[in-house]
Amino acid sequence: MIRKRTASFLLLSVIVLSIISCSKPQRIVRYGDMLPRSNPENQGVATEGILRFLEEIESQGIELHSFMMLRHGKVIAECWWYPYKAGINHAMHSASKTFTSTAIGFAVKEKRLKVTDKVISFFPDDLPEEPSPFLQEMTVKDLLTMSTGQDRAPSYTMEDENWPRLFLAAPVVYEPGTRFLYNSAASHMLSAIITKLTGESTFEYLKPRLFDPLGISDIQWETDPQGLTVGGGGMRIKTVDMAKLGQFYLNRGVWEGKRLLPASWIEDASSPHIFQYPDRMPAENAGNEGAQGYGYQVWMCSPENAYRADGANGQLILILPNQDAVITLTARTTEASRVMQLVWKYLLPVMFDRILPSDEAAWEDKTSLLSGLSLKRPYLTPEDTPLLTDTLLDFKMNPNEQGIEKMSFRFNERAECLLTIEEKGKSYTLSFGEDNWLTGETDRPGPYYLNPRRNPAGMAPFTVSGYAAWTEKNRLMLRLNYLTDIQYEDFACRFNGKQFTAEWTNSQYPNASPIILTGEME
Repeated sequence: MIRKRTASFLLLSVIVLSIISCSKPQRIVRYGDMLPRSNPENQGVATEGILRFLEEIESQGIELHSFMMLRHGKVIAECWWYPYKAGINHAMHSASKTFTSTAIGFAVKEKRLKVTDKVISFFPDDLPEEPSPFLQEMTVKDLLTMSTGQDRAPSYTMEDENWPRLFLAAPVVYEPGTRFLYNSAASHMLSAIITKLTGESTFEYLKPRLFDPLGISDIQWETDPQGLTVGGGGMRIKTVDMAKLGQFYLNRGVWEGKRLLPASWIEDASSPHIFQYPDRMPAENAGNEGAQGYGYQVWMCSPENAYRADGANGQLILILPNQDAVITLTARTTEASRVMQLVWKYLLPVMFDRILPSDEAAWEDKTSLLSGLSLKRPYLTPEDTPLLTDTLLDFKMNPNEQGIEKMSFRFNERAECLLTIEEKGKSYTLSFGEDNWLTGETDRPGPYYLNPRRNPAGMAPFTVSGYAAWTEKNRLMLRLNYLTDIQYEDFACRFNGKQFTAEWTNSQYPNASPIILTGEME
């Protein structure tokens, strides 16, 4: 028998209906985030399709963290899967690239550069001794369209001091502009060019031009060893801020009646300039969301005129001009293409060019059920398993490569676990709810140790959420979910008298052998 069970699909249906909109029909509500709210039917969208989309996501076990849908510039659906919340920044990964290319758009508008400018012209001090002819031909547009002519994308770590110099040293074996190669290093060069032109980081440059006008604040964006904004990733923003960028592009560069970027730039940026598989027949590319063409750091989509910003693990800003709609999603999934197919299947067909009938009483009745969606529980405690309360367990750890010297487990009167880890001269305390999520913050390096390209220096502490379950009498499972970085770590802890063993794994490398930590009670 299980102590706590997940909600049934019937309950999910009621909850999702309530989350979709809590405003009255024919009423527009404006929140503090500058985006007006409306219910779906008032904007010509059938709630049933949204509900079916979310139910299908749930039934297929796809881990979404947030979903927001805009029609005619108004939010008609928004929900988060607890412990994710509206006010928590989320890792964008490569969706950051679209912000970087937008900075280039502003620089073009201000006549600081042209997309036909040669890349080497910005980096005279970082060139190889004899730049190859193809390197000399490479333009800003080739960076924007991932067609640099390199046969492999350069990669760096935080040990490498000068990322642009390494990019320029990489062989350019094809004529630039002729072959697509996904290349985050090329995106970083765009950011480096902004700094070369303006003396500001890309983040600083965008603040008065894009972030402030759109009301996007509390942005976190990583830097490279030289202090350059990471052009290919590293941004953390909120779901509503993703939606604002999408709506800005849908508005063709206009925000609240004021033109910020020329419509010609948005049109050029959102048009296919190169195709990923030009030698394939159209039938071979049909339905492949990675084969529809590439613009200026945006991907073309299967529906006509649709395009997207796309970050690893399912960070998506879907821009649908034909439907006058924007859909944003955050997630931790390897099935982003499947998510998009579900959007096309369930959401596109329920958008109409007319107001649909709605039931005011039904919307009013559902306002109390706004917080029902949550992540699937990673573990569950069996009903007959005893819980520890008001207990402290201290363990001195045996020598290990991670430098963990001590692990202490304090269980309070609610059986919640406070884990204190002492490692490399520092102490970190993490909170775990008993069969529940507890959200807090930590400056423990966390998932950054998994990726040597990441730079946490100067960034805000991670928002984390901890979950604990006693799967056996002496076996405690702990999951630490990094909400602002989408990865998680698991500690499988076994207490055997005075002896303690923990198997430490993470979601970044799920198939790797666990790190084994052992200790003895002090």
